[in-house]
Amino acid sequence: MAFTHLHVHTEYSLLDGMTRISQAPEYAKSMGMNALAITDHGVMFGVVDFYKACKAAGIRPVIGCEVYTAPRTMYMKDPEKDRHNGHLILLAENQKGYSNLVKIDSEAFMDGFYFKPRVDKELLRKYSEGIICLSGCLAGNVQHRLVIGDYDGAKKEALELREIFGENNFFLEVQDHGLREDKVVIQGLMKLSE
Repeated sequence: MAFTHLHVHTEYSLLDGMTRISQAPEYAKSMGMNALAITDHGVMFGVVDFYKACKAAGIRPVIGCEVYTAPRTMYMKDPEKDRHNGHLILLAENQKGYSNLVKIDSEAFMDGFYFKPRVDKELLRKYSEGIICLSGCLAGNVQHRLVIGDYDGAKKEALELREIFGENNFFLEVQDHGLREDKVVIQGLMKLSE
């Protein structure tokens, strides 16, 4: 089984993505990978070019998005309560998932936009079919709760996401960039996975 990057930001993740769509699939293939994901921050602008570049390189494109989660609902826009957002990785499992991911991203822009395009759990429930969810980076709600020492809150969040996406379509995302917070989060995620 080959390793596959499932959390990748391209040039469409402004100020955060170094990966160039035109180069990433060929590089991934040269490293022995047979698939690669695109998960830009809040946008899906690069998915068509990414799909074509992956097909040309002979690897499987995994279409996704790192969505911003509203602290309350995506319709609430109070600068004191709703400015800071969580992160969540959504990957299309199939054609239905791709269609739902497009709907989620579109509604995040049209109805949830407040500093960034945001989603809420009601929207995720409505369009969860065919989507695989990863708990995200340190800015994910599960990981954030672990960083601040709220294990019960992290567990509650993880269980709710598993309920929304299904037991086989929700995964705890592990990242280790050598940060102090990573160590805390990894320990908490291991405990949560049990």
